[in-house]
Amino acid sequence: MGLFNAWYYLAKQQGQQDGKHAELHHQALTLIDAQQDAGMELDRLRLSPDLVIPAAELSWRFSRSSGPGGQNVNKIDSRVQLSFDLARSEAMPRHLKARAMQRLAVDLLDGVVVITASEYRSQLRNREAAIGRLVELLRAAIAPPPPPRRATRPSRAAVERRLRAKKQRSLIKDQRSALI
Repeated sequence: MGLFNAWYYLAKQQGQQDGKHAELHHQALTLIDAQQDAGMELDRLRLSPDLVIPAAELSWRFSRSSGPGGQNVNKIDSRVQLSFDLARSEAMPRHLKARAMQRLAVDLLDGVVVITASEYRSQLRNREAAIGRLVELLRAAIAPPPPPRRATRPSRAAVERRLRAKKQRSLIKDQRSALI
């Protein structure tokens, strides 16, 4: 999102007031920084410092959203559907693509990841939400697997405590049956 778009978006949301230009400018710069930190940029998706997905590999569809919006809901295409063809992606290395395909197998439709966002009344905010979800999903899918668990044995004291607790519980239950 460019500075002008961010500034215009914030001005529209907060209602343009005289004397608030410097504050809006600062908020717009903060919004842009937050989006870039989250991997959202205008012309690409940054999943890691060395892995960038160009905007050409993303496909957008817009439609009318249900839910809040008043009279606006029937006029504006605010629902966003973001598609990313993971199977045919040129930007992602083979090993990361294979890992992501395996982890996202249940969510893929012919190798395509589809994210839908319609929780906001604004198409721009729904686009931001969809990009954020896609970045989060892909980062989790390409993350390296956790280190394998190292097998350990319980300590002697832990075994003794467990057996003592079992014996105590057994005695309590035996006392119940003796009363009947």
